Amino acid sequence: MKAGILQFFSWPERRVAIEIVYERALQRIEVMDGAGYDAVWLAEHHFHTFSVCPSIHMMGVHVAARTKRLRIGTAVSLAALYHPLRLAEEVAFLDVLSGGRVNWGAGRGFDPTEFAAFGVPQAESAARFQEAVDIVLHAWTDERLTYKGRYYEFEGLEVLPKPQQRPHPPVWLAASSPDAIRRAAAAGFTIMMDPHSSHHEIASKRALYQRELEAAGHPTVGRQIPMARLLAIAPTRAAAEETARRGARWLVDSYAGPQHGVLKSVVGFGVPAVEAAARVDPIERYLDDVIIYGTPDAVVDEIARLREELPLDYLLCAPLSHETFMLFTDRVLPRIASS
Repeated sequence: MKAGILQFFSWPERRVAIEIVYERALQRIEVMDGAGYDAVWLAEHHFHTFSVCPSIHMMGVHVAARTKRLRIGTAVSLAALYHPLRLAEEVAFLDVLSGGRVNWGAGRGFDPTEFAAFGVPQAESAARFQEAVDIVLHAWTDERLTYKGRYYEFEGLEVLPKPQQRPHPPVWLAASSPDAIRRAAAAGFTIMMDPHSSHHEIASKRALYQRELEAAGHPTVGRQIPMARLLAIAPTRAAAEETARRGARWLVDSYAGPQHGVLKSVVGFGVPAVEAAARVDPIERYLDDVIIYGTPDAVVDEIARLREELPLDYLLCAPLSHETFMLFTDRVLPRIASS
């Protein structure tokens, strides 16, 4: 199976200078380059300290300069907030500069603050997202782009550069809600799955995606579906549980705290979680059903179980501590990658 890291750029309590946040992340990414990971997937957010990386394409250039083989994923480019031609140019440019190492993940976004600040009506986010993805793919594959949509219209534009990967970088759409999964499957896109749904919810969504792909007549084999899972690993179960609990508290405050106003439940890659999640203690929900935590041996066993039950073929890890990242790199990844 493949493994990647979902790289947030969190700045909790602003305890260090902001440049240290970026340097620590880049140092971790350099470790990944020689450790057998498939890709680092960079998380884009705006106006919040839970992830202070507003341009994952610019960050991707730094990653490309400091690595040799690691693929550079976006998780995700918030496509509804971009002018689609600018998005097409930036991702293609990154693909050229990285020597063809881009994995493009696109999502619609979820945060009202981001939509309001960029002047995009949130009610239009799904339609704008779909149109932006369509335009980007045409910009990459058409010699000259002619397009007439609901929001954008172009005539005979030569969009440069084209990506190095042909016909274009591999594409994933972030999909958490059933409607988003159905839309992606109907169009034949491969999806990536969020870190906040429970294992059971992920399995159900994976099954829905499979059914919808088949119903639409799209091939189902050969698709790698990154499933983002939060991890907490320590030498003892008690220490791992404390890391998991601390991480859950931070996540609940970051994603569902008062700064979000109307958001009453945790969120995934841009889609609110099912409302049922709000009726239980959110921290206990993370510990019981979402976070993989324990000793390295226990985590290996849990991943093996999820491989069979979900099924899981691409683990997109979101480590909740630096110790978790190092223990996963040294004592878990070699065992799951060779199994």
